[in-house]
Amino acid sequence: MPSAPPVPPVPVPSATSRVPSRRRRVAVAGVALSDCGRVDRATPYALHAQAARRALADSGLDRSVIDGFASAGLGTLAPVEVAEYLGLRPTWVDSTSVGGATWEVLAAHAADAIAAGQARAVLLVYGSTARADIKARRRTANLSFGARGPLQFEVPYGHTLIAKYAMAARRHMHQYGTTLEQLAQIAVQARANAAANPDAMYRDPITVDEVLSGPMIADPFTKLHCCIRSDGGCAVLLVAEDCVPDLAKPPVWVLGSGTAVSHTTMSEWDDFTVSPAAVSGRLAFDRAGVRPAEIDLAQIYDAFTYMTLVTLEDLGFCAKGEGGAFVEKGRLLRDGALPVNTDGGGLAACHPGMRGLFLLVEAVRQLRGEAGPKRQVHRADGALPRLAVASGTGGWFCSSGTVVLGRD
Repeated sequence: MPSAPPVPPVPVPSATSRVPSRRRRVAVAGVALSDCGRVDRATPYALHAQAARRALADSGLDRSVIDGFASAGLGTLAPVEVAEYLGLRPTWVDSTSVGGATWEVLAAHAADAIAAGQARAVLLVYGSTARADIKARRRTANLSFGARGPLQFEVPYGHTLIAKYAMAARRHMHQYGTTLEQLAQIAVQARANAAANPDAMYRDPITVDEVLSGPMIADPFTKLHCCIRSDGGCAVLLVAEDCVPDLAKPPVWVLGSGTAVSHTTMSEWDDFTVSPAAVSGRLAFDRAGVRPAEIDLAQIYDAFTYMTLVTLEDLGFCAKGEGGAFVEKGRLLRDGALPVNTDGGGLAACHPGMRGLFLLVEAVRQLRGEAGPKRQVHRADGALPRLAVASGTGGWFCSSGTVVLGRD
């Protein structure tokens, strides 16, 4: 049953009021997680609704302000079914689906729509019971995205999703001398960050030796090189600057964004050591008017350890080929040189399918100073962070979306 009775359609303002004389600034008004981890008694729709209610409460705004809606991954007519379940009647919608990068791409689209006056407040919401569905045998674990179109030339040879990431990692190791120990450091530091997150699914510390000695999944990835499978949902509310005086908390501003796609078939990927984040990151930083060196923390899609490493390189935090050395010596920890995935990421906190929206939630909480005494990032002078980047990756490095966020 719907969580709330349907509401009348949102009145459409006149054309003149919909078109601002300049591009409006866009703020993150509210963020929230649904119940996450092991959630056996909820539907994906219920997780969507729970996250949406919590994000709206976090913003301090009334639901009547929402005139835009973005969702992907659920329903035959996404996002129509989810909006109906939530009792919303949006006049701007988007359901662009490009894998793990979906939510950064949707956030970029929503921010552009708000800035241009096509919407005033856009709700982005996601929820999945991927873990519970497998446990209850309502579905099986997927090994590929299908066998139609261009993919038909790879699937017969057992070229699974994880195998593609593993091949790319091996190429980086061969070309630049990256070691398994360096990749394992990413998993170790993610787990260390998760230890201070009460919402993280796995919080016990792990060692490099434990990562290396685990069950082999796809060479060179052992189990702990791979993301966990969980249930969970989250929501982010983006609003125009004229809503800011009514917010319950200080705004976090969307400063710039970039999106890019690369390939579907591995044979069309120009370089296994370069992801489309090299394009989306440059666009996002240029549009935000900031440099990677100015970023205080990064939330990076980490379905596999190699994804974190190559994205750090492509976003410009280190030179190409130097990612292995960069991730050593605790640089990714909460108190490291560049805190990365401060909630534990997909390797330890949660990964219910498409994790990109969780990156934005964690970035906003850190910029607001809401992460708690043991998890909160601070600058060298003790102040709260001012700039964060969230970068999502889709498919097997097929797509990328990067969003730069900042506070006043």
